[in-house]
Order: sequence, then structure tokens, then C-alpha cells
Amino acid sequence: MKKRLGVLISGRGSNLQALIDAVADGRLDATLAVVISNREDAPGLDRALAAGIATVVVSHKGWPSRQDFDRELVRHLQTYRVDLVCLAGFMRLVGQPMIDAFPHAIVNIHPSLLPAFPGVDAQGQAVAYGVKVAGVTVHLVTPELDGGPIVAQRTVPVLDTDTAESLSARILVEEHRLYPEAVALLLAGGWQLDGRRFISASR
Repeated sequence: MKKRLGVLISGRGSNLQALIDAVADGRLDATLAVVISNREDAPGLDRALAAGIATVVVSHKGWPSRQDFDRELVRHLQTYRVDLVCLAGFMRLVGQPMIDAFPHAIVNIHPSLLPAFPGVDAQGQAVAYGVKVAGVTVHLVTPELDGGPIVAQRTVPVLDTDTAESLSARILVEEHRLYPEAVALLLAGGWQLDGRRFISASR
């Protein structure tokens, strides 16, 4: 049985498309079971529909508590029998109900070399700080923002002429390459956590 992925998005879904493409060409042996967005106007929903993937919209607004919103996400993910949850530009913090339901089975991609520049506008932070190397990180999700164990990273040089936009564009290319590879590594199993260190089966 192929492992089933649930992808959470808020916007354009370019990393969702990278996962769709990787499944389609055999680089990622998995089934994209459902795409969930907290915004009904997210362009990534059209990408999912074009690929024949089920979609669900769960607005983050109007819930009695943040935990109730998370429980609704869990309900849908469990309905689609999801094994691994992939955050792909999902602009909401993941709460404890999600983490409890999918222990060590929620993964995120972030456009910096964590732990440097967590949160929003990581590329702009990198340019403003003057670092010479930026990059992309895939990590397991914990309650701490962008603070979970690091699964994989890839570097991107920061040029003297870079703006946040130009650096973002080059980092995005590496995001699309790295995310399917990291998801495949997680699905292959055999990895372990030593404290916060992610140790893959191949090491």
C-alpha cells in the first residue's frame, strides 16, 4: 500500500505542484490523498483539482478556539487516511491537536537555513542581515515555530546584488527539488530521532 499524503496550503501551491510532479514521474512513491486550504481562493486548490486530488476548504475564522480549528483539520485528514501531513505554504501555526494526532508525521518546508531566520519573510531577513549563504530547510513540525528536527537542507548563495525577491526565486527552485526528496526519505522509514537530531537510515 502506498503511503497517503495530506497537503495543507494557504496560497499558490508551488510546493504542492512539486509533490504532484514527483508523484506523477515516479520520484515519490505515494498517493496525494487530499489538499486542504484555509482559504477558499488559494490558487493551489486549482492545481489539486487539475491533478484529480480531493480538496477541502477549512477556514481558520469563526472557531471558538484555535484547538477547534485544528481538530477539524485532523478530522478531514483522518477521513482521507493520511499517513504524512505536508505543509506547503500553510500560513497557520499547527496546534497540539494536530501534533498529537500525527506524531512525527507533519513536515514543513521553510526558505532559510534554520535555525536562522524563522517565521515570515526569511529571504528578506537574510538579505538585510547580510549573510552570504541562505537556503531551504525541511523539518518535522513541533509546537515551536520552525523549530522541529531538521530532515534536510540545501544551500543557496546570497549575491551582492540580491533583493528579497531575487533570492526568493532562487531558493524556490531548490525548495521544489528538496521537498519531494525529503518526503520520500520520511516515507521510506528506518530513520530515527536522537534528541532533536534526525538520523536517516542511509547514514
